[in-house]
Amino acid sequence: MMAVSVRNIKKSYGKTAALRGLSFEAEKGELFGLTGPDGAGKTSLFRILATLLLADEGTASVDGLDVVSGYREIRRRVGYMPGRFSLYPDLTVEENLSFFASVFGTAIPKNYEPVEDIYRPLEPFKTRRAGKLSGGMKQKLALSCALIHRPSVLFLDEPTTGVDPVSRREFWQMLRRLQAQGITILVSTPYMDEAALCDRIALMREGEFLTVDTPAGIVEKFVEPLYAVSSANMSRLLRDLRRMPEVGSCYAFGDVHHAVMAKDLPLPVMEERLKSAGHADVCVYAIRATVEDCFMKLNQEGNHAGKPV
Repeated sequence: MMAVSVRNIKKSYGKTAALRGLSFEAEKGELFGLTGPDGAGKTSLFRILATLLLADEGTASVDGLDVVSGYREIRRRVGYMPGRFSLYPDLTVEENLSFFASVFGTAIPKNYEPVEDIYRPLEPFKTRRAGKLSGGMKQKLALSCALIHRPSVLFLDEPTTGVDPVSRREFWQMLRRLQAQGITILVSTPYMDEAALCDRIALMREGEFLTVDTPAGIVEKFVEPLYAVSSANMSRLLRDLRRMPEVGSCYAFGDVHHAVMAKDLPLPVMEERLKSAGHADVCVYAIRATVEDCFMKLNQEGNHAGKPV
């Protein structure tokens, strides 16, 4: 039995389609990621799976239970961490955890073991109001509250948005430890580098899946030559690269531009052509595609195919 099963789920808000017939399955104990820009439909999907929102069409189950008819039991079995900090800012750290334990008919001492590693750094601040915590500490408290009743499935909606890089890394280490305990984790993230840490990921855009595969499987499908290019004038460089007939697409990527080649163009030839066009400090080298490169490519192909953007 799959931990999560979704079949042709659709959801609209008025005339705006949020989910356009999504289907997928997540295995028990899997760390499954969903990534895409704001408005891709990640939150709507999670709210449906957490039984907080009804779909317009389609079916979904969690732990073998239908999200409509079995919503009461599902709520006892899942943990849900919404994108926005949703705990009580005027309650202390300890009071928040105690409250959520009581909601599920348990207590902190009874279920302390699953949250011990996550909650321990918060114990020196247990009398501090939750609203006064740093972003990383709020994150740990919210995750502790989502785990205090020992859920079998955990839904995390963009849990690291607005959190510093060190806390982000620590959070993903915590997720791996939770996965090792047998918990099924579905996590959404706008960060492609985080998505690459999942067992499988779904790349989303405008309520659709562009692809669902392992990170390695997605990258393997990127067969076009990919170059990283930089120069002294990066804005003009981007315009000139996009004008080259051999360049299929080009976009900014950190401190370089990534050029996806549609036709063969040797690196020295591209470098010389850019220098001849007046660019100084030109640097061109071949690179391996990342998950983000694959998303950019699939998104462009969808645009050309006439899919909604």
